[in-house]
Amino acid sequence: MDQYIGRLLDNRYEILEIIGTGGMAVVYKARCHRLNRLVAIKILKDEYSRDDEFRRRFHHEGEAVAMLSHPNIVQVYDVSSTGNADFIVMELIDGITLKQYMEKKGTLNWKETLHFAMQIAKALEHAHGRGIVHRDIKPHNVMVLKNGSVKVTDFGIARVMSKSNTLTKEALGSVHYISPEQAKGGWVDNRSDLYSLSVVMYEMMTGRPPYDGESPVAVAIQHINGGAAMPSTLNPNIPGGLEQIIMKGMALDTKDRYPSATEMLYDMDEFRKDPTILFGVPQIPNTEPTRKLNPDEVLQAARKARTTAEKVAGTAAGAAGAAAAAQARAAGDQKRQQQAAEAARIRAEAAKSAAATAQRNAASQKRMQTYEPVNPPRRTREQIREEIREEERNRMATIAVVTCCAVAIIAIIIFLVLLVNGVLFNRGEATVTVPNLLGEYYDNIRDTQGLDITIGDYKHSDTVAKDKVISQTPSYGAEVVQGTKVTVIISLGPEPEIKILDNLSLMPLEDAKAYLDRLGMNPLVKYEFSETVEKGSVIRTDPAATTELKDGQTVWLVCSSGPVIETAVMPNLIGLNYATAKSQLESLGFKDVNYVRKESEEDKDDVIEQPYPKGTEVDVTEEIILTISKGPRPTEAPTERPTEKPTEPPEDPSTEAPTEAPTEAPTAAPTEPPTTAATEAPAAESAEGA
Repeated sequence: MDQYIGRLLDNRYEILEIIGTGGMAVVYKARCHRLNRLVAIKILKDEYSRDDEFRRRFHHEGEAVAMLSHPNIVQVYDVSSTGNADFIVMELIDGITLKQYMEKKGTLNWKETLHFAMQIAKALEHAHGRGIVHRDIKPHNVMVLKNGSVKVTDFGIARVMSKSNTLTKEALGSVHYISPEQAKGGWVDNRSDLYSLSVVMYEMMTGRPPYDGESPVAVAIQHINGGAAMPSTLNPNIPGGLEQIIMKGMALDTKDRYPSATEMLYDMDEFRKDPTILFGVPQIPNTEPTRKLNPDEVLQAARKARTTAEKVAGTAAGAAGAAAAAQARAAGDQKRQQQAAEAARIRAEAAKSAAATAQRNAASQKRMQTYEPVNPPRRTREQIREEIREEERNRMATIAVVTCCAVAIIAIIIFLVLLVNGVLFNRGEATVTVPNLLGEYYDNIRDTQGLDITIGDYKHSDTVAKDKVISQTPSYGAEVVQGTKVTVIISLGPEPEIKILDNLSLMPLEDAKAYLDRLGMNPLVKYEFSETVEKGSVIRTDPAATTELKDGQTVWLVCSSGPVIETAVMPNLIGLNYATAKSQLESLGFKDVNYVRKESEEDKDDVIEQPYPKGTEVDVTEEIILTISKGPRPTEAPTERPTEKPTEPPEDPSTEAPTEAPTEAPTAAPTEPPTTAATEAPAAESAEGA
């Protein structure tokens, strides 16, 4: 069984089951007992948790990603550690990965591809705008929800992993989508994510990634060398504009790719509006998104540059260009060779486009020729009247239903008002009139007539002075039962223009969070062990006290998890002498070992019971009470005394008493102290009676 199943992390997250395993972490389904919701928890594997530098980067990146908030990004709730477990708490997604979806459906059509790709690009646009590069975009890190939306996960985690792992240690699935600069160990920026997104689009449209090989290194080398086949050679149904978007995003040189996700989204949206659009591919990247070009501009752009994929595609246009180039080389004119090749390629593309257009027009005309409108049968007057009567009945039924719902809602509201005011169920109890507390200082409220005055919240007010009551529930004049709770809202005075963070150290966590909520801040929590600060109280804040805050700013509350608990495994002590057992426990770190005695057939001072079974982890500061044997119960005293007195009565009591006392008392006292005490007590009582 997994070591974390059933554990409670941070006294909050109960681990329920494993839902996924990755290269660096295991993902569990868990329940947050504080907010009563299901979450996903990603826990670092042991080999990474032992690396302090890796753990530091893991926490730093996780905290940065927690700042992201976008509908297409999996939300990170918390980043923390407890014991030897470092983990990230995320929202739990009910869906499957994009990889599973692709394996299930095979090749996707261009509408599905564009639908998923635009959502991923929007997530990247949001993250890139905040300086976060994903570095590991692949179908495995994209979750598809039941409603068709997608969420990108593992933001920032790849950055940590890339600083600790070599290429050969990464999963083969990641290498299929890696950018050339990542494969070479070079500088990585937002254009690397756009390259990976384009590879994912390539796979969605063709059913396979652009590069494949027998090993991760072989695949990475292909990314570095470039030369992927055009998607249309694998799927002739891919539109030309979408193919251009994919190949521009997969350009070998980062300068030839889209400069940002925003510009890639612009072209995607233009293609969505007009699926027949074709884009120009300029030599120098524009600072603005590419636009639809006329035929003359297409010819000029084609003469300026070719993409890496076009150089190795081997399409029919390329063949025509090669033939023209061969003619030009025979003439010996290098310049005319290039122009002829370009012209031949453009002519071939134009011919291909014209043929496709003609084919579509012919098919459309054929459909129009074969279309025969169907005239609906003429309705009689009686049928029309019956339809009108049916519509009238439906309208009246609708009005009746709406009226009944309105009456029911009003009745429920009246019932709830009466219930809150204590009119129902409390007719036999004494009622009081709620006093007017508005404008009163909360500390000065004394005559409450047996009501429970409770603070509901604190709010800023420009009209009510600080510490005075702004509002009350129930309101002034209501008749309620004695003991009813009256909730009041207390004024914080006018809202300050500049918000200064107070010193929240030693404040209970819930109070500190409520304070930050009132200021309009975003409180996040992480936990640390502390020997001085009580468990559940704030150790410090980030930013520190007296810092000037902005509306909506995130403030980290570092909360105490209490002192570090040192534990040891309880050994098997049954049958050991108490001195031996105590020595063994003290050697394990237990500081408070005591015993109680109990009658037993075991040898005296041997351990017959222990408080915890063998193998249990126990706090070493806890008192350990062992149960040891008193030794076997003596049998001589009960058998000799009743028989000696009747069978051999002493002839002279004055002379017999001294001989019996020394012989019986010394033997009974050392062997059974409790029996001696028991026998002496009746003797004392007899003496008092005498």
